[in-house]
Amino acid sequence: MEKMTLLHYMDTILVPFSFLITFGYHTYLWYKFKTKPSCTTIGVESIKRKHWLKDMKQGDDNKGTLAVQSLRNTLMSSILAAMVSSIITIALAALINNTYSAKDLFTNSFFGLHTTKILFLKYGSAFLFVLTSFLCSSMAIATLIDANYLIYALGAEPGTEGESSPSPSPSSSRRYTRDILERGFILAIFGNRMLCITFPLLFWLFSPVMFVIASVALVWGLYILDFVNVVGCY
Repeated sequence: MEKMTLLHYMDTILVPFSFLITFGYHTYLWYKFKTKPSCTTIGVESIKRKHWLKDMKQGDDNKGTLAVQSLRNTLMSSILAAMVSSIITIALAALINNTYSAKDLFTNSFFGLHTTKILFLKYGSAFLFVLTSFLCSSMAIATLIDANYLIYALGAEPGTEGESSPSPSPSSSRRYTRDILERGFILAIFGNRMLCITFPLLFWLFSPVMFVIASVALVWGLYILDFVNVVGCY
């Protein structure tokens, strides 16, 4: 009886606490990004992209080509995130087939509950985050491909061969290109974060204690990468 009480305590307290740590951190990051963008690496990069796009001149074909080449790194990271998400999804599908035969191995209270409902919740939540990561990464790839074309067209010399169709004004074209570029980067970041959150969830398959430790380690690592050590940001 005491063992079952301890198991319920671990899963009902530690798991929501882990989610609170992760989503609370990202809520704080989003708040800082909106209020003080210069304090976050995401905000600094967004500001630099907007200034860089604003300084581009029509007819500067070299800068347009350089822009397309510079965006390849983000495209490759989004493709990698989508591939890893697919691999994790296949691995989880394979693990589900052996779950009920292997759950008897985790009888210690350290591993938490392994009832049918809890196992469904574990695998279901991991699937949800992985599929969300795959969806966002796929949308980011498509959006960044469009941004590549728009940036190159923005830097190219406009044609004047008696075109009858109306052309958008330079300001509206530049604004649309900026919005598409920012949308692609936001989707890529969101897909990457969903994939990062999936890894602590995979530790929950073994133990809620490991889930808490992995969540704290993830937030600590992301905090180092996400925030700029500048006076006045804290």
